Amino acid sequence: MILLTGFEPFGGEEVNPSWLAVRRAGELLGSEGIAVDVVELPCVFGESATVLTEAIARLNPDIVVCSGLAGGRARISLERVAINCDDARIPDNKGQRPIDEEVIPGGPAAYFSNLPIKAALRNLHIAGIRGEVSQSAGTYVCNHIFYVLMNALASRPGTRGGFVHVPYLREQLPEGSPGPSMPLEAMAEGIAVIVRTALHTQADVKLSAGAIR
Repeated sequence: MILLTGFEPFGGEEVNPSWLAVRRAGELLGSEGIAVDVVELPCVFGESATVLTEAIARLNPDIVVCSGLAGGRARISLERVAINCDDARIPDNKGQRPIDEEVIPGGPAAYFSNLPIKAALRNLHIAGIRGEVSQSAGTYVCNHIFYVLMNALASRPGTRGGFVHVPYLREQLPEGSPGPSMPLEAMAEGIAVIVRTALHTQADVKLSAGAIR
């Protein structure tokens, strides 16, 4: 069983491409005979964590890929690390704006994704889809849910998971804007590539994908 999650719209946006992309990715994977469930998470600190952990308990997935929007990025970002810090630049959809608070009080400073992110990056490039390994998932609800996910999986050694960010859709940008975007079908296929890679790759590959800043 594969669990895919995306977020509801936030920050005044009418859509969130992460949710649209995982729905479509679920259709693609389902057509290949892969059991998939998709869950939309509220863009709310705490509440999103509850929805995610309840879904994990209900579905008992083998792989969990959570996704969110990173407007301004040009590639699908395979997030490497989640940090135990909520520091919201803008309020969430319930008006909460935690500053310098721990996601889980007393939890580890950070968790690493246990998806084969380097192999997934290689396979994204082979498929002609722009991808990157990201060293920061931010400190908003995306990082919040990434940290909660990896904390939950720490007690579920048979389950692997991680987080990916997707760019804006072209239609979300102002008319004539040169800002980065990606077609929905490319996002969906990218998420499907990540899932397929995780299904068939136990040990990640060695591939340079670091950053100097």
